[in-house]
Amino acid sequence: MGYTLVLGGARSGKSGYAQHAAEAAAAAAGSKPIAVVTAQIYDDEMAERVTKHREERGDEWDTIEAPFDLPQAIKALREGDVAVIDCITLWLTNVMLAEKNIAQQTRELLVALKSTQAEIWVVSNEVGWGIVPDNALARRFRDEAGRLNQALAECAAQSVLIVAGMKLDLSRA
Repeated sequence: MGYTLVLGGARSGKSGYAQHAAEAAAAAAGSKPIAVVTAQIYDDEMAERVTKHREERGDEWDTIEAPFDLPQAIKALREGDVAVIDCITLWLTNVMLAEKNIAQQTRELLVALKSTQAEIWVVSNEVGWGIVPDNALARRFRDEAGRLNQALAECAAQSVLIVAGMKLDLSRA
């Protein structure tokens, strides 16, 4: 079936775009949309963010928590399921902080996404447009996120960039 990659900066509207698209697709299919979430709650500010996202989705959504086992969560989706993965860059953060093999984890993620029969919107942050970070971990994250986004875009059925709540369809150069 393929998936849609939804890229954007912080507060660009990418999650809202993916959520609305998935709600429409689920309604058309007569199913309930699924939020596959990757966040881990380490502090009060993150807890507030998670609560806000849950409230925005409401009770009409099912939720799967997959901070590390994202490929397995995708493999568990069935034909006819409609899902939003929010977000890939938080998943990457989890992988990096757990010192897992990023290349292997990325391969497993791409295999799962390519083989699923579910309709999926994959939300990811575009982090490479700002200044060069001042520390090695942040530079490594920026670089890994850029490589991951390229790999996801290469395999996606469609990629869109959300800027100021507006969608721009992307095509291969």
